[in-house]
This record gives sequence, C-alpha cells and structure tokens, in this order.
Amino acid sequence: MNAQVTRRELRRRFIRQLPLLVGLVVLWMVLWGNLSWLNLITGILVAVVVTRVFYLPPVDLSGRFNPWHGLVFLATFIGDVIVASFQVAFLALRPGRIPTSSVIGVNLHTRSDLIMTLVAIALSLVPGSLVVEADRESSILYFHTFPTASGRDVEKMRRKVLLVESRIVRTLGSKDDLRRIAEEARR
Repeated sequence: MNAQVTRRELRRRFIRQLPLLVGLVVLWMVLWGNLSWLNLITGILVAVVVTRVFYLPPVDLSGRFNPWHGLVFLATFIGDVIVASFQVAFLALRPGRIPTSSVIGVNLHTRSDLIMTLVAIALSLVPGSLVVEADRESSILYFHTFPTASGRDVEKMRRKVLLVESRIVRTLGSKDDLRRIAEEARR
C-alpha cells in the first residue's frame, strides 16, 4: 500500500513538472538551432539534471487555456510593442528636454507566481517600461516607465498593467484569478 502511494505521488510530481521539462528541452533545441535526435536526448538529460540540481518550487498550472483570449493577448502585445517602439524612438531622437520617468507600484489581483511573472515579462518586453522589483508576497510589481509627465500618465500605465494582467488571466488563469478579475471589473 505504501509503495503505491509513493508511486502515485511520484507520478503526480512528474506530471506537474512535465511542462517545465518540455519547455527546457524545447529551449535547448532552439538554442542549438538544430532538430536532431542527439539534441533531443541531450536536451532531456540537461532538463532532468537542471530540475534536480536547481530545485524550484512546483508551478501550479490552472489546467485551462483559452485560445481566443490567448490570441487577443498576443495581438495586443504585438501592437503594444510596435507602437511603443516608435514612441521610444521618437523620444530618443527628438531634440529638447528629457522625458519624465516614474517608478510605479501596481498591486496585481492574482496571487499566482506564474501569472505575475508573465505580466512582468510581457510589460518588460514593451519599450518604455521595465520591471525593477517584484514583491511576491503582496503581488506588487514596480515598473520604471516613461514618459510620465502627469498623474494621468501614471494612472494610464497602472491601468495598462492591470489590463495586461486580466488578458493573461483570461488566457490561462485559475478560476480564483478569474473571479478576482471579474470582481474588479464590476467596481
């Protein structure tokens, strides 16, 4: 009986870690730039060694993915990157004063480490904003952003962060995260 529980627990841990292992193998193959059996086998070995040597707490996946909201997030993310690239280029090339910047703290609605990380990555990839700190316990992300000449610009950035969070939660967040986002939308 005890051996079955142990096997069951090991199987559950393996299934929970499977997305991480697959992601590491894909990353390994992309870094080598060659799809071959040797790269696949060495990628699997490296992924297993990395996950055993550099232990990370398991990432709790919600088990849901909404393709429509994923496409909406992806399209708006690409649009944000393009628009922000031109805005930052204009600000960099424009003669005159240096634009005002701010560090903004945004309290996220989610308590998921994965969602918080994805929000931080998505917003750091958009030119003009960069995550400078993440308070995991309080779910607060601190961004350096520009141009923020007024309080209205700061609030606009805060709303943008929360909008990106809601898009990511709608794509792959848990039911609890979806509930929090819906409650906030009703306010």
